[in-house]
Amino acid sequence: MEGFAVFHTPEKVLYGCGSFRQAGKEAAAKGKKALIITDEVMTKLGYVAELRQLLTAEGVESVVYSGVASEPTDQYVAEALEILYSEACDVVLSLGGGSCIDTAKAIVVLEKNGGYIGDYMGGQKDCTQPRVPHIALPTTAGTGSEATDVTVITNTSTDVKMMIKHPVFMPAVAIVDPYLTQSAPPQIVAATGGDALCHAIEAYLSKKAHPMTDTLAKSAIGLIVRSLERAYHDPTDLDAKEAMCLGSLQAGMAFSNASVTLVHGMSRPIGALFHVPHGLSNAMLLPAVLEFSKTSCTKQLAEICELFFEKGNKVSDGDVSEKADAVIHRIKEMCRSLDIPDLKSWGIPEQEFQAALEKMAGDALASGSPANNPKVPTKEEIISLYQTCYQYMTV
Repeated sequence: MEGFAVFHTPEKVLYGCGSFRQAGKEAAAKGKKALIITDEVMTKLGYVAELRQLLTAEGVESVVYSGVASEPTDQYVAEALEILYSEACDVVLSLGGGSCIDTAKAIVVLEKNGGYIGDYMGGQKDCTQPRVPHIALPTTAGTGSEATDVTVITNTSTDVKMMIKHPVFMPAVAIVDPYLTQSAPPQIVAATGGDALCHAIEAYLSKKAHPMTDTLAKSAIGLIVRSLERAYHDPTDLDAKEAMCLGSLQAGMAFSNASVTLVHGMSRPIGALFHVPHGLSNAMLLPAVLEFSKTSCTKQLAEICELFFEKGNKVSDGDVSEKADAVIHRIKEMCRSLDIPDLKSWGIPEQEFQAALEKMAGDALASGSPANNPKVPTKEEIISLYQTCYQYMTV
């Protein structure tokens, strides 16, 4: 590795069963009045009320914004920011999936630095003022957003998912408790778990990877491969859920510092235009993108082969190319087991999809993520990959 690497993490990470109970104490150390960013599902499940009780017990007042109803948009950011201002909150807690966490990341920066969240894309506007402290409490095991310095917000005027990266977006505290993921339905487990697997694999294959990120990425891959299908097929398997939470956290740390690659670059436009959940579109794309990239990352894929198979499996006797192929084949099997559809099966009309190819490919390249891929694609190759993935058989 030439030069030096920089590694960013939250100031503090609490993880494991029971860590949620520390939310009140962590908030009290940061402020006196909290804004909780969440959604209606968390409210109905009682998690919001439980969190408010923990805050009250530590002398922290709280108000709630529960308007996050889809992947995060600039509209949610504007609505939540108005509450942050009007209620004079001095600490923010996000309780939910990546959408809630990303919305919170945006408002804690805008509160003092001002402007429109899109102004910060590509470093156009810098963050010169301190952020409001942000405590992230993920309720899904997938996005890893609790440990990243990235927020992804959809511009509702242009239908572009704005990927904005800056150290100031990193939460101050991440609290990762498997307890909060128990209520996630199987389809959410599959989508967010697929997202976490993409994060870990892309971080390992990224041109920006370094030894610290490789260590976390490999650990995350092993945890996710061993536990994702168990968590999907048996909601009562708490060991699997705990392993998924840790794997997601490690994958988040890895990709936040090594970046993502082509899968994420292609995934964001699908989500913005056709409203496919982010984790699901990542999983839809992953096998085909790996097949496209294989000639430039055969060695790296072979290096992680042992994480996908039990010791003694005959795959371990194969050559480098055979091991790489085995990894891709195993990922296809996982997608089938998790009932991951292709884009056509999801319900995207073919005519609309074809009409959007030019825009999606352009937006994917503009995001910068494809440049980190082991094999950097042209716009025409991205269009071809989209066409392949529209009706992609994982067998």
